[in-house]
Amino acid sequence: MRAAPHKTDAVVLVTGSTDGIGRETALELARLGARVIVHGRNAVRVREAHTEVARVSSEPPPEPVLADFSSFSAVKGLVADLENRGVTVDALVNNAGVYMKRRELSHDGIEMTLAVNHFAPVLLTHLLLASPAGKTLARVVNVSSVAHSRAHIDLEDIENTRTPFDDYQAYATSKFANVLFSVELSRRLSARGVRVNAVHPGVVSTKLLKEGFDMRGPDSLGKGAKTSVLLAISPEYEHFTGLYFVEGRENRMHRRASEPELLARYYELSAQRVGVQPLPAPPN
Repeated sequence: MRAAPHKTDAVVLVTGSTDGIGRETALELARLGARVIVHGRNAVRVREAHTEVARVSSEPPPEPVLADFSSFSAVKGLVADLENRGVTVDALVNNAGVYMKRRELSHDGIEMTLAVNHFAPVLLTHLLLASPAGKTLARVVNVSSVAHSRAHIDLEDIENTRTPFDDYQAYATSKFANVLFSVELSRRLSARGVRVNAVHPGVVSTKLLKEGFDMRGPDSLGKGAKTSVLLAISPEYEHFTGLYFVEGRENRMHRRASEPELLARYYELSAQRVGVQPLPAPPN
């Protein structure tokens, strides 16, 4: 790690923060003074995580938010909830993710891995950017994976409906989507000063790793959370954008993440699928 996080009073929304890396990210941010908004889809687990975050916080954190990311309407409801409460978000950590062993469809008819891991963050990020709840949003962290380097993207079939379902490829593609989204969104938000980066958290023994890969990882939850925390609040990282980080350092992305046509088109197709207007591309 290249830096230690600094104390902060930023409001940070951490999605999927009821267990695993997301929960540890929320706790570490709270220990450093951030006002963390806990998110999950299970009301009991959300309340438990919120209570734990409150226990380590210097002041009471905002009330948590409840939303099932397999539903676009639920994501919209999350942002509406923040708006109604007058909460503003300074940093967003798109951490929520799933690994599906079988092909299942979301409420919106999208393969579940891609729906939760990619399309929900695209929708949430855009809704926040257009909402009073996101008027102070300055940093977006998208939790990807080293698995993204083995992915394949087909611009003619971004929902992967034409090929037989492969659980690993579906996961890898969703994580590559996180990287492509980070790079292109950072370019389109450069004039607004919003920093967008992707991160590989490490190989951590989370529920996703055990259920998806049937293995345990060598990295701790603390190590898995560290880079997301740095990118969300550390002053040393406030100027980085459009990059992919591993263990606090910029790392090499999938070779196709440097293709302007792929980046722009995939972003625009993703925005179209979730029903939001793509942000304008800056002049070349």
